[in-house]
Amino acid sequence: MTITITAFEKSPDGGKGLARDTRIRWALEEVGQPYAVRLVSFKAMKEPAHLALHPFGQIPTYEEDGVAIFETGAIVFHIAQRFAGLLPNDPAARAHAIAWIFAALNTVEPPILELQTAVLLDKDKPWSAERLPEVKDRVRVRLKQLSAYLGDAEWLDGAFSAGDLMMASVLLRLRASGLLDEFPNLAAYVARGEARPAYKRAFAAQLEINKPV
Repeated sequence: MTITITAFEKSPDGGKGLARDTRIRWALEEVGQPYAVRLVSFKAMKEPAHLALHPFGQIPTYEEDGVAIFETGAIVFHIAQRFAGLLPNDPAARAHAIAWIFAALNTVEPPILELQTAVLLDKDKPWSAERLPEVKDRVRVRLKQLSAYLGDAEWLDGAFSAGDLMMASVLLRLRASGLLDEFPNLAAYVARGEARPAYKRAFAAQLEINKPV
C-alpha cells in the first residue's frame, strides 16, 4: 500500500519548509520510499474525516497499510524504525539517535515556538517589547548547550540520523530571527542538512504545491 501523508493545501509559510509535513517528506526521501500527499484545507482539517486521523485537527498524518499516525516525532520515528537509513544498527548508537529526536521536540523546540508566538502573535501587546528579550535569552540557553555538544562535529552522534533530521528541522525555524547566526557551528549544521539531496527533494515538493497559480 502506498504511503499517504497529509499537508496544507496552502502552507502558512508559503512553502519555505517550515510546515511540519516537510519533516515527513524529508524522512521518506532519506529512506527512499515513495509517497502520496493528500492536501487538506484549514476547513477540512477540522472536519470528522481528518479528525479521525488527527484528533487535534493538524497536519501531517501518515497512513500505510492500516497504520494511521499523527505527530511528526511519532511519524519520523516510525519511518526510521520501518525502513533502513535513519537509525544506526548498533544498539547504543540507535538509542542516542532516538534520544535526539525527542530532545529536538521536547527540549529545543518549545522555546523556539515561544519566540515565534511572541514575534508573530503577541507583537502588538503592550508588554511585548519587554518580554521579547527574555524569550530570546531562553532560546540562546538551549542553543549554547547544543552548540557546546556539537562542537566541530558534522552530525550529533556519528553519521546522519533521524535525530539530526529532526534537530535541523527545528533549528530552521530560527533563521528569520538571526539567533542561529550567533552560533556558527549550528548555522553550518543546519546548512549541511539543507544540502542533503533528500532535503532538497522534500523542500522542492512542498514549494511546488504553494506556487501561485
